[in-house]
Amino acid sequence: MSSNVSLLHETSRQVLAGGSAGLIEICLMHPLDVVKTRLQVQRSLMDPQSYKSLADCFRMIFRKEGIFGFYKGILPPFLAETPKRAVKFSSFEQYKKLLGYMSLSPELTFAIAGFGSGLTEAIVVNPFEVVKVGLQVNQNTFTEQPSTFAYARQIIKKEGLGLQGLNKGFTATLGRNGIFNMVYFGFYHNVKNVIPSSKDPTLEFLRKFGIGFISGTMGSVFNIPFDVAKSRIQGPQPVPGEIKYRSCLKTIVTVYQEEGILALYKGLLPKVMRLGPGGAVMLLAYEHAYEWLQKHW
Repeated sequence: MSSNVSLLHETSRQVLAGGSAGLIEICLMHPLDVVKTRLQVQRSLMDPQSYKSLADCFRMIFRKEGIFGFYKGILPPFLAETPKRAVKFSSFEQYKKLLGYMSLSPELTFAIAGFGSGLTEAIVVNPFEVVKVGLQVNQNTFTEQPSTFAYARQIIKKEGLGLQGLNKGFTATLGRNGIFNMVYFGFYHNVKNVIPSSKDPTLEFLRKFGIGFISGTMGSVFNIPFDVAKSRIQGPQPVPGEIKYRSCLKTIVTVYQEEGILALYKGLLPKVMRLGPGGAVMLLAYEHAYEWLQKHW
């Protein structure tokens, strides 16, 4: 009985620490996520409505939609963030323990546990991602677009709860989150164990922040083709009423054939700008929150 209570207590700490870390990351980085999604869904620079560059995207959103345009779609991540990050970190810890019994090398254990946590996280987050992307690509002013709940009801009414509705883009989300977490956790924990810690608090913070920054950046570079596919599937189709982007791999092939290899890396700069420092912030916030909870709860 005591072991069950201990496991529940430990999982609760992981849930609270993970949720806190995720909320901090969202508040700081959401505008970059909006910009990333806008760049990923546009198909041609020849369209007069298209964004010519990262700076142009920031400028046009601010001019046409105001400062709140950068916070479109923020409610779904807020609602999902506690369960999402809780699943991300707690499932990583549980997969790591499970793999530990299999006598795998630490390097492989961290990577596989990260991949498993990403797949688990994707199951929780995908419906929220569908709603978020739909709100982010809406170019009306903040007050003119539907509310989060109204838009979710609209999707369910028209397309249902399945893979063509509130769970469309599910395989792309699995690929995106699985690959990101595999690189993110695998690199961070392996490198952190190699580079010696420092007794100086400032140097120790910089050590962890630097490793977390590189982890988030590498994860972003490796998983972005799946992220582009996810945005295309979950965003508006090129021809209304006609579904062009449906499955993950077919979408990746279509984008490559029609727009070239670089199209699969659209939105990489704002993604790295968000998930490089955001990944570092999230890992550090999780570790500090978890340590605090261990001491006080």
